Amino acid sequence: MLNFPLTRRAFVAGTAATALALAGCSVEQPIEPGPAPADPADDNTPTEPVAAQSGVARTLTAAVAYEGSDPNPIGTSSGVFLAAGWHVFEGLYELNMHTYRAECGLAADAPIQIDDLEYEVTLREDTVFSDGSPLTSADVVNAFERNGESDLYGAFLSFITAVSAPDERTVRFKLNAPMGSVLQERLALVRVFPATLTDEELASKPVGSGPWCYETINAADGGRISFTANHRYTGPWPATCERMEWSVLLDDTRRTDELIDKDVMVMVMEAAPVVRAEELADAGATVEWVPGFNLPFLMFNCEKPPFDDVRVRQALLYAIDVDSLIGTYMAGHARAATSLLPDYFRHYHRAATVYSYDPEKARKLLAEAGVDELALTLRANDNWVSTLAPAIAEDWKAVGVTAEVVLLDTTALFADLSTEPEPGTLLPFDVVLSPGDPSCFGNDADLIISWWYGDNVWTRARSRWATTPAFAEVAELLAEARSKTSEDEQQPLWNQCFDIIAAEVPLYPLFHRETATAWWTAQLDDYDPISATGLNFLGTTPMRDADPI
Repeated sequence: MLNFPLTRRAFVAGTAATALALAGCSVEQPIEPGPAPADPADDNTPTEPVAAQSGVARTLTAAVAYEGSDPNPIGTSSGVFLAAGWHVFEGLYELNMHTYRAECGLAADAPIQIDDLEYEVTLREDTVFSDGSPLTSADVVNAFERNGESDLYGAFLSFITAVSAPDERTVRFKLNAPMGSVLQERLALVRVFPATLTDEELASKPVGSGPWCYETINAADGGRISFTANHRYTGPWPATCERMEWSVLLDDTRRTDELIDKDVMVMVMEAAPVVRAEELADAGATVEWVPGFNLPFLMFNCEKPPFDDVRVRQALLYAIDVDSLIGTYMAGHARAATSLLPDYFRHYHRAATVYSYDPEKARKLLAEAGVDELALTLRANDNWVSTLAPAIAEDWKAVGVTAEVVLLDTTALFADLSTEPEPGTLLPFDVVLSPGDPSCFGNDADLIISWWYGDNVWTRARSRWATTPAFAEVAELLAEARSKTSEDEQQPLWNQCFDIIAAEVPLYPLFHRETATAWWTAQLDDYDPISATGLNFLGTTPMRDADPI
């Protein structure tokens, strides 16, 4: 087994060490869990407080930037409940959101290879859920089977053909491809819960084996999610205080005011707005920008003329002054896309086609496509990308394209773009501008490519790219890469995918932005922000009697 220290600060996207860490589990020193209650509880509420430590606060408080309606961990894509799930549930392996290394969670060690397409994972001993019930391999099998049936995670887990439990501490996987360097990362996607939980229980207050338990859940805007420490937790990241309170505040101004207001005493806020970063710093808060994958993308209706012509799609990207967008609206905290991945991700490959600002080339491509005086509708999400839409429309106007901008919330934006249309009918859109960040699931090339360009809702019911020969070519390349056992063999195949995607641009990033987090340094010991959507407090201790100013 390879041993790597559990550091709290490392460069976000991974280096050569990231790939090495996949061969084993990362454990430094065993950490003593909080005391277990003498008698089993009937629910998942701890019955004894976390052992008191000098200077440690009772509650860790935070303001989060995304709302949600369903804490069910099966197939979740909710930003707020993905982050909450890192604290409440465990997977066989845990994706360290600071390093993107796969570390041991419920698994005692790395998967043991039985043959080319069969692996076994042994669970760590004496693990129980927060309600006191034992965690067995049957619970793990149930979690994988139910996630495999979900619309979202099913595609990510399609390499698993069968999962079984030879005994209470062993899980056996049969695969259709070895997955090479990304096997443990993909197994980390599934969060484990008691197999006895009903759908109603999973949707109301699900139980896990992580260091925290849900107490109350109201993740609507203005609501609050409360957690209590799980004293039955036996992993390496026990709760460091008695409670956590997350305020759900979508509005940037309200979230910032909560942090600055000493009477409210929020210790950390997600998604600090660029326009108030200086104010936060002047108040004494730390504001840190972490390079990540988060991006605004343009998605085209690849079945609707003239966007079915790749030259038109390319022209609309060449016409955008991305550097100006970054300087004006991101205060420089972003990097123009030179591929699907940013250049600091470990599987990065500079695409053969890079969309630098070139209005003349845009006009030429439109002329070659026979397009003159093009008028289109740009559907834009009404969140942070909405500020980009007018500038994009102005850039397009300069090359003879008129764009009407329509702002919609996320639900309305995709409401009529989530079902595959009947043959002979077209989806009712031209171009969509929206943000995206699948790196909260992982940052390997297979996952990122599969998210937007796999056989799923994005290609079949949104971009409509699934009907093209290029889509079939990417699918074949991805399947071939999964059949390889080493990253050296996988990378050239992924590189071909990046080149095809950059040339075809059914959906493509404009830039990759840095994620801004603000917090009171004196109030949070051993806290480091992450690059993906969400807040992660594993290993972080809140400090009492600390002056935030």
